[in-house]
Amino acid sequence: MGRRKSQRKNIAMLDSDEDNSSVSSSSTARSDLMSVSGTDDVQVDKDSLLEQALDALYEKRGSTREKALAAIIEAFNTNLPHQFVEKKFATLLHQCLNSIKKGSSKEIALACHAIGLLALTVGSGDNAREILDESVAPISHALKSSSDSLKTVSLLECLAVVTFVSATETEETERSMQIMWQLLHPKLGSNVVAVKTPAAVVTAVVSTWAFLLTTMDGCSLNSKYWQESISYFSTLLDKDDRSVRISAGEALALIFETGIEKLAAGNKTTPDGSVLEGNKYREGYTHILGLKSKILNQVRSLSAEAGGKGSTKKDLNSQRNLFKDVLEFLEDGYIPDISMKIGGDSLQMSTWSELIQLNFLKHFLGGGFVKHMQDNELLHDVFGFTPKRKHILGVEHQMTSVEKQSPPPEP
Repeated sequence: MGRRKSQRKNIAMLDSDEDNSSVSSSSTARSDLMSVSGTDDVQVDKDSLLEQALDALYEKRGSTREKALAAIIEAFNTNLPHQFVEKKFATLLHQCLNSIKKGSSKEIALACHAIGLLALTVGSGDNAREILDESVAPISHALKSSSDSLKTVSLLECLAVVTFVSATETEETERSMQIMWQLLHPKLGSNVVAVKTPAAVVTAVVSTWAFLLTTMDGCSLNSKYWQESISYFSTLLDKDDRSVRISAGEALALIFETGIEKLAAGNKTTPDGSVLEGNKYREGYTHILGLKSKILNQVRSLSAEAGGKGSTKKDLNSQRNLFKDVLEFLEDGYIPDISMKIGGDSLQMSTWSELIQLNFLKHFLGGGFVKHMQDNELLHDVFGFTPKRKHILGVEHQMTSVEKQSPPPEP
């Protein structure tokens, strides 16, 4: 693989928006916590405020629980409360799971976000294992019964983050990816009519699936699985919704980054261990190459698409830039070089896997992204990032827009 020779100013993969629909603003969440706890003393210890919010999760009124969850999310975004987590980890987890089982769509979305933040805060270890073991079944059940896009997207993102942090075995990651995949390819009974999946849900499934794929060894997946996913993502490139097309483009770039053609050429065995010979082997490899040829034509068209009715210039430019990157990668192997400013530090990325991980976590963390990037050891390990200064006042307001540029010169 090579690095791209030309450098454009911006890359579409990294969103510039810092907002997150399920997270209240700082002032709103703090005032909510005051109303939940019944005190006006703003000097109360942060852990004490968290404990009061946690107590409010036992309240019968759903709006009270929603305010408490919003306050907990705000606390985890602005501070990594390790002492509180050490004492109240299990209680917080199970109260959030209770909200997923019985809450409104808004409460479920907030609870999902809180569980994801809890997983990112505890990092790897026994607590992370408990989050995964306890969360997968209720999340899977809630996904099967969900008809609300906000609820479904939140559940998918929660499952993705929990699996990303906690899974230690390939089978565990595959299980979560299969749960996601079944939302797009449900097993229907003979008298069940298929319902069209909303674009927001399709985008979320593809994004979360690709996020987990970044942790997988491509050699562990059989060729039939690859062919199915590539073929499906190719059909998504023709959809009307731009977010669907972009998520599919990112997923395809990641798949081909694994060296899928080499894997297909070398994968002569089926999942049951039997060997493919002659025509069957050649057909599988030829099919992958045929799909790539089709995708190249689609990507080339999307990289130069003209603006249509109702399309904004920003969205159109995001699509063009992304698919120009994908096209250069598929044709020449050039990988986009990305440098992102976080406070006074620079984070360098040079693979699609890193870009997808960063883009997803930046979206999930919203306003807490910079705080976690500076103080969260799990994210330091994920991105090989060591901030020079871990505690910078007001750092949330110092992050610049993401720029594509050459790596800085060595000192």
